Amino acid sequence: MAHCNTIFHQMLKIVPRHVFSTLEKTHSTGRKARKLSRWDQFVHLMVIQLTGRASLRDGVRSMRARLNNLYHLGVRPAARSTFAEANEKRPASFFQALFGQVYGRCRGVAPGHKFKFKNRLFSLDATTLSLCLSLFPWAKFRKTKAGIKINTLLDHDGYLPAFITISGAKYHESKTAGAIPLPKGSIVVMDKAYIVFAWLYSLTTQGVFFVTRMKTNTRYQVISQNRVNPRLGLTSDQTIWVTGTRWKDYPEALRRIGYRDKETGKHYVFLTNNFKLSARTIADIYKERWQIETFFRFIKQNLKIKAFIGNSQNAVLTQLYVALIAYLLLSYLKFLCRLGISLQQLIQLLQLNLFRRTTIQDLLRPPPISKPLTNNYNLLTICSA
Repeated sequence: MAHCNTIFHQMLKIVPRHVFSTLEKTHSTGRKARKLSRWDQFVHLMVIQLTGRASLRDGVRSMRARLNNLYHLGVRPAARSTFAEANEKRPASFFQALFGQVYGRCRGVAPGHKFKFKNRLFSLDATTLSLCLSLFPWAKFRKTKAGIKINTLLDHDGYLPAFITISGAKYHESKTAGAIPLPKGSIVVMDKAYIVFAWLYSLTTQGVFFVTRMKTNTRYQVISQNRVNPRLGLTSDQTIWVTGTRWKDYPEALRRIGYRDKETGKHYVFLTNNFKLSARTIADIYKERWQIETFFRFIKQNLKIKAFIGNSQNAVLTQLYVALIAYLLLSYLKFLCRLGISLQQLIQLLQLNLFRRTTIQDLLRPPPISKPLTNNYNLLTICSA
């Protein structure tokens, strides 16, 4: 019988060990770990994510119950106090850098977005995680609340998180948008919370296109108007100038598009600096922004990001970045297997079979349907006679 590694061992192969070692040297704390290596810490955190362990103690116990599997993973079991100290003190920037490396590898096998244009498409949004103020005083949001905000740039090629920044919940989304890198020629779609005309103009000067909703209090002047097809739900397609106090922040023409959704009857007004795509395509691009909400819902429901195994800021950031790396690994498997299953179905299978010795293809391949038993009524007639 051929030897086969565990499912978890095959997943970890997606993370190149030479890249991991290079990042470990770059983000070294000055001395070599004696009891728990970076790789040990990473594997323990991944098991907690993929198996949904309830606490740090529960995660350590489950790993100790798998001593035979740890040997093949190149991992040693960790004491609870040692593991907790590593999460508290080792810089989370290491896992942030590892997240970027894994995203680069996942992007190479990800399918393209559903539109015909060749520009890369991104969605920009943020979600807030509520925390207990007494346990996380460093994340104070209001007088009686604490929270953090995950600012995400979602790549629509495979719906992968391309860039993540984590900030306090009190910081507005628009304040962190300037730190997010966007490639030239790409299209980024966002909601009204990100409308800062000075930043939008900086995107235009960088050759980046944007699609957003227009605020109702925006003052503007119509320069020209194009004909639209009402059957497509379009109500207007105008070239405008921003007037009032904001014209200095955006001293170029913009495109204003009106669209009414036939299903809901709601009317939307979009603002963009792209004058080449059709008005209906612009409306469809904004509708595609809903995929980032789907991403937020998945990580909150299926990954461990709402209950934390450490209370310090570094421990929380470490757990969040490892959760996002787990999401990338799940997406990578889904792309390679090319099966019509959701990520939620995939993680449910892995939770039960993470340390099973089989190939991922055999795990995800449905078993053959056996032929149903046929009743021999003639034999029954003979026996009854």
